[in-house]
Amino acid sequence: MKLYAIAADFILLLLLLYVVFTTGGALFILAGAAFRWKCVRNRIFRFVHLGAVCLVAVEAVIVIWCPLTVWEWQFRNLAGQVVENDIPFVGRILRSIIFIELPDWGYTVMYTAFAV
Repeated sequence: MKLYAIAADFILLLLLLYVVFTTGGALFILAGAAFRWKCVRNRIFRFVHLGAVCLVAVEAVIVIWCPLTVWEWQFRNLAGQVVENDIPFVGRILRSIIFIELPDWGYTVMYTAFAV
């Protein structure tokens, strides 16, 4: 059971890294444009970043759950944890950083606007 809880926390960490990459990448691109950094013009970075952002937007528009979130919930259930109640401290901190309280349509608008 403990292994499932660790796997759920690891998936949550991956999700946090994904969020940091998409939002931090956008800030990095904007800062790079303002300060004329050549590194932000790297095509591979830009295409991977755009793909990551568009993936989230498409998931929101067609109303499907993020696979990482689903896997985290499944591992929490296998660990005998209730997703919103029995999460350990680190997991609660990560979830509070990643997930903000918005209505469903709010996420769709936010993700689509960010992708555009």
